[in-house]
Amino acid sequence: MFDVIIVGGGPTGMMLASELRLRHASVLVLDKEAEPPPFVRSLGLHVRSIEVMDQRGLLERFLENGKQFPIRGFFAGIDKPAPDGLDTAHGYVLGIPQPLTDRLLAVHAAEMGAEIRRGCAAVGLAQDDDGVTVQLGDGSASSVRARFVVGCDGGRSTVRKLLGVGFPGEPSRVDTLLGEMAATASPEEITEVVTEVRRTEKRFGVGPSGTPGVFRVVVPAQGVVEDRSTPPTLAEFTQQLRAYAGTDFGVHSPRWLSRFGDATRQAERYRVGRVFLAGDAAHVHPPLGGQGLNLGIQDAFNLGWKLAAAINGWAPDDLLDTYESERHPVAADVLDNTRAQMELTTNEPGPQAVRRLLTRLMDFDDVNRYLIEKITAISVRYDLGEDHALLGRRLRDVQLTRGRLFELLRSGAGLLLDQTGRLSVEAWRDRVDHVVDASEELDAPAVLLRPDGHVAWVGEDQQTLEVALARWFGGAH
Repeated sequence: MFDVIIVGGGPTGMMLASELRLRHASVLVLDKEAEPPPFVRSLGLHVRSIEVMDQRGLLERFLENGKQFPIRGFFAGIDKPAPDGLDTAHGYVLGIPQPLTDRLLAVHAAEMGAEIRRGCAAVGLAQDDDGVTVQLGDGSASSVRARFVVGCDGGRSTVRKLLGVGFPGEPSRVDTLLGEMAATASPEEITEVVTEVRRTEKRFGVGPSGTPGVFRVVVPAQGVVEDRSTPPTLAEFTQQLRAYAGTDFGVHSPRWLSRFGDATRQAERYRVGRVFLAGDAAHVHPPLGGQGLNLGIQDAFNLGWKLAAAINGWAPDDLLDTYESERHPVAADVLDNTRAQMELTTNEPGPQAVRRLLTRLMDFDDVNRYLIEKITAISVRYDLGEDHALLGRRLRDVQLTRGRLFELLRSGAGLLLDQTGRLSVEAWRDRVDHVVDASEELDAPAVLLRPDGHVAWVGEDQQTLEVALARWFGGAH
């Protein structure tokens, strides 16, 4: 029996597999597709996901395969430069196409020892007091068993449907075509036409794919389809390109073609007994702001250490419940901000008036900062109390006299960063590292960090520290 079976081998599933293996849990990843999809749905990583990769020692791999871009206004495509002094040591966007992100995370999960079975679908679930049995759809009536199961299998999640978890929200009102293809038009002509069309249509774009002569094409579809598993045709692209741009740019030889909608839905529950939902299985929303893949990776980062704590026998009784109580509100906020962004991309007079007003408001530093921190997820704060401004927030990568904070988090343990030298985590030393060091960037005597880098306690009192240690890391040994 495995400790955890993860259904879905995308970035959420692979990130979760690595987090579990870091803490020695046995992991099986099932993915119904024989090969990873070629679709480039996501174009990069935002600040918080970049920080996550740095905290686990993966960032260099991503930097070698991506390109750093300045942070600018992402909200509804309103282009404003980032304010000075964002609360991060990684003040950039990392441009990297999703297939590369998928591959890097899959390679890392395999290196960590996760078992990965592709072309293997989960078609049934049955759970009892001791574990979960997953029925496989490989024609052999075979099954596998684990202590826990996590559905990371996308917006049409089989796991969510098998659990009977509701997925309320709004269906798609508009579809958008997305693909990569060659074009006979010159790059100069394409740029000129696209610049003009985007003055009024923000869901239109033709740009470099990273391969010479091949372009990434985004164009509104003619209508909404019922079956999203059916890819569009090249003829649909040429028709819609002509409708919006007056030319199809001579597109031909498509590499892949896809479509996406603006459906906005969130699972009513993220947990049913021993089964959890993460990533798109738990929430879907329009892609504005590029938040979807990042949100899933951050779900996995929150859940992984908590599941491992339960498997390793030291999790407090309600630790697994904090996954839903923390991540559900974060996703709800993303759904709301993408709803707002979608409204501001329409050509109706009212939304356009609001867009013009917001464009002017974003010239105010506080407004611009608020929206950028929201999109990049560095403003996320879990409800751990109001005793200190840092409580519940992730701590940026501060410089210490002995190096960088994030380098000290790579073990996957909790961390007491102690500037007093008077505190102790001796009774929790198998779960929490203790670093006595100083940082000019940290205005607090000491902070207790959870394994996901969020601040669980701030202070200098041993007694209140031990309350926080017991709350997040279980009983003293």
